[in-house]
Amino acid sequence: MTRISIELIPRDNESLLIDTQLIKQYFPVADTINIPDLMRFPLRSWEAFDITAPLYPNTIPHIRAIDINPDAPLPGHNQNDLKEILIIQGDPPADLHKVTYPNTTETILRRYKKELPHLTLYAAFDPYRRSPKEELEYIESKEASGATGFFTQPIFDEKLLELCMDWLHEKTVFWGLSPVVGPKSKSYWEVTNRVIFPHRFEPTLEANIAFAKRALTLIKQTNNHTYLMPLRVKLEKYLPPLLDVLL
Repeated sequence: MTRISIELIPRDNESLLIDTQLIKQYFPVADTINIPDLMRFPLRSWEAFDITAPLYPNTIPHIRAIDINPDAPLPGHNQNDLKEILIIQGDPPADLHKVTYPNTTETILRRYKKELPHLTLYAAFDPYRRSPKEELEYIESKEASGATGFFTQPIFDEKLLELCMDWLHEKTVFWGLSPVVGPKSKSYWEVTNRVIFPHRFEPTLEANIAFAKRALTLIKQTNNHTYLMPLRVKLEKYLPPLLDVLL
């Protein structure tokens, strides 16, 4: 059965709660929330879990491996209702005074598997930053360390989506989709995340909705999962038009 997650930015308690309520109102097919851990906001992802979990018990915080103190308890250790987490490596912080640790994704996966074995562990899949061979080898290493599923970097190309589905056809995967509206947004994905867009890509809301419908149809047909990352667009503008392919 296809799971449908929405990625919400944890700017603060109030805005996160409002966004969660908007999803209930405008996109009732969603059954999961996933929450990134962003250094520019004081609210950490596992703290945000306590805000969204009353409405969405299936809330999945992202945990940055480089932020985990080897001598401190793991984030989420005292949250009895927490069931799933996504462990990412994490980019170095812009603030050079921010303390980080020489952890790898695999190191933190192994810690969670040993110390909190009741949790379902996810890791990341990114088809843009490495060669396919390197990324698939990285996937195998994460699985060996305890990951039982993956969240992908958002994908913006139907052909690439089909190819990646073939590579990961026996795995539990949440396929990422995100609208890219305007040239600044497109440039962000190209520079920061090394995304290569198809030459016919149009950075308009209408074109992104049309692509998301085609991608979601494929994801649902193949019994995969998805997460939608509605960045820089209003939830009520992007999400409701997608309902007809998911109901």
